[in-house]
Amino acid sequence: MADRVLKRPGKALIWPVNIDLTKTAGQGRKIRRELCVATPKLQEISRAAESLGLEYEVHKDASRPNSWWDKTGYIIVDKRHNSKRKILEMLASEIKRLRSA
Repeated sequence: MADRVLKRPGKALIWPVNIDLTKTAGQGRKIRRELCVATPKLQEISRAAESLGLEYEVHKDASRPNSWWDKTGYIIVDKRHNSKRKILEMLASEIKRLRSA
């Protein structure tokens, strides 16, 4: 079942660790540190996705396979014409904006 969830054409699976400033690339961070935010929460990511007008689904209480004990959850975002990396950068930037507001 996990394979079906993790591989969806046209969708990007976003874990909080993907944009977490406190994590290394080996731990799952996907974008440069300068663009990341410190310890992002799933709620912040979904709020940022909504603010950016992205279509998304929230999956709470899910854990990454390599950190099964940490149930951070994830969101699935419709990629449209953007790459996953671009979506991650947009989400991190929007979270920074929302935190400063």
